[in-house]
Amino acid sequence: MTRLHSALSNHRFEGAAVAPGNQGQPELADHPEEACGVFGIFGTEVEAAKLTYFGLFALQHRGQESAGIASFQEGTFFGHKGMGLVSQVFDEDILQHLPGSIAVGHTRYSTTGTSRVSNAQPVIVETARGKLALAHNGNLVNTLQLRDHLVQEGLNLETTTDSELIAHRIAQEVNQDKSWPEAAIAACQDCQGAFSLVLGTAQGLMGIRDPHGIRPLVIGTLPSKGQQGEQQYALSSETCGLDIIGATYLRDVLPGELVWIDQQGIQSQLWAAAANPKLCIFEMIYFARPDSHMHEESLYSYRLRLGKYLAQESQVEADLVIAVPDSGVPAAIGFSQASGIPYAEGLIKNRYVGRTFIQPTQTMREQGIRMKLNPLPDVLSGKRVILIDDSIVRGTTSRKIVKALREAGATEVHMRISSPPVNHPCFYGIDTDSQDHLIAATKSVEEIARQIDVDTLYYLSWEGMLAATGENPDHFCSACFTGDYPIAIPEPLKRSKLMLESTV
Repeated sequence: MTRLHSALSNHRFEGAAVAPGNQGQPELADHPEEACGVFGIFGTEVEAAKLTYFGLFALQHRGQESAGIASFQEGTFFGHKGMGLVSQVFDEDILQHLPGSIAVGHTRYSTTGTSRVSNAQPVIVETARGKLALAHNGNLVNTLQLRDHLVQEGLNLETTTDSELIAHRIAQEVNQDKSWPEAAIAACQDCQGAFSLVLGTAQGLMGIRDPHGIRPLVIGTLPSKGQQGEQQYALSSETCGLDIIGATYLRDVLPGELVWIDQQGIQSQLWAAAANPKLCIFEMIYFARPDSHMHEESLYSYRLRLGKYLAQESQVEADLVIAVPDSGVPAAIGFSQASGIPYAEGLIKNRYVGRTFIQPTQTMREQGIRMKLNPLPDVLSGKRVILIDDSIVRGTTSRKIVKALREAGATEVHMRISSPPVNHPCFYGIDTDSQDHLIAATKSVEEIARQIDVDTLYYLSWEGMLAATGENPDHFCSACFTGDYPIAIPEPLKRSKLMLESTV
């Protein structure tokens, strides 16, 4: 995850440079933002790039900044990437120029700031075995060391992404006459942090997860047209990416596992001896789509339970339960079911806003422009309202929503959050501010309640959040709530985002 510079148009991977443009800055979101989604296809009977397009379309929620697809046909590489949504970057004509039975795709969310198309993925590097296309979800914590090593080796790096560093390390190993899987394993052993990778080559498709499996990655199978047809596979950040193309979920790529898919089928290798599962708990709370499956159930079901636990922990008298749409809806329904307080839609979301660089002026903001959410006065007027959301990061959006509810006639607003307070930044692929910008790191719950102007505020307990998973609580990373980072953070990186006492 890196800060990018904006580009105004799409280009082919080997196209000319695009001049950056200075766009207006969007208002900071009040939720954590995911880094990206990855997808891959191997199949002799499919249009791999077109299926990858639909897979990325299903993963659009994981990144709206840029998108790219690389494909391989009989040893020849094709690619296209650009800034914007998947549907803006690709059309029928572009996909027709991405032939082949192997494809890799990526959709990216960049941190707030400028962006440039050269940082869009997949990353493409040349090797002794041909081109490698790499799509990465996650974030390395030893980026500086890797970059220094590669620069000393004389490599000319073209982007500011840690993903390019991984690709070049693999290329180095391939150029030492190692096979694709051997080279990828050797390179990944030098990588510290979170990485779920999908890699395309002319010979086959790879999927890799870091030893903690912090970011998700799943395997699916595609139906074959003939009785003797070869098995066809898909790799995706989430199962919703499999559903959209009619693929059947096979299993997760395990933490510390590499899968290699070619005409011989699928081969697996556990490359990390000390694999220790630590799936990001925010994947379950917020990032992944509610129709995606983890731990043998939809995340809708998990989020419903979060709401029920929240109701049990934080009883309050009220007339209505409403959600901040869309992410707060399952927990709000669960809260309603457990509390017996009716659920209603009190906020309507404009689902066509998306991510925009066209921002309202300050005058427009003062006039109350509402691009994303609009309250329903006839539902809210005279009512004591319980407002459910999945998290509060900065508090700015929450305060505006509460203000809108009161202006619509709500007599009381009680806010309930279906996760604990976010008081530590993430170093593993989530775009969070430095710790001093996280409202829960600098204010008590009572102070936050006063700042966002709610009558009462309650966060779900850390124990309740983990108990609702029904899984081993040690198998999740919850560092953003506890500060207990499963992968050691180098001191300079730690000091860049954490509020630490000086040792001088």
